[in-house]
Amino acid sequence: MDRIDRKLLKLMQEDASRTNADLATEVGLSPSSCLRRIRRLRSAGIIDRVVAVLNPAKAGRGVKAIITVELERHGEQYVRRFLDMVAAEAAVTQAYSVSGATDALLMLRLKDMEELDALTERLFGEGSNVARYYTTFVIRTGKETTAIPL
Repeated sequence: MDRIDRKLLKLMQEDASRTNADLATEVGLSPSSCLRRIRRLRSAGIIDRVVAVLNPAKAGRGVKAIITVELERHGEQYVRRFLDMVAAEAAVTQAYSVSGATDALLMLRLKDMEELDALTERLFGEGSNVARYYTTFVIRTGKETTAIPL
């Protein structure tokens, strides 16, 4: 990746709906050269996908919660099974197996507390392999981005 690739990626991370002609002008390339670069970045897997980023509150998902999870059993098969289970939940926007005092970290976007209650019953109830979990609610967001620094 060169300087122009990085600039293209930065611009696309800010607003991927920009036209190829606009991007080409911004980075000083012809539209055809710009399009070739973007196609190369996609085929190389650097551009994974292009999505619309929604306003959670306006989309009816104004409650943001972070849940840390401690599992009872810790083998790879148990962690994988847990991550597969949480990945099937629409309210779970991110799920990670982590190091440290807990085993997993979940980021949720919820409609309301009733949705959280139902979700915790499904995920952490009897026979779930969850020893304990801790829920933290986000009061104010200082920074939230999907951009990867280049």
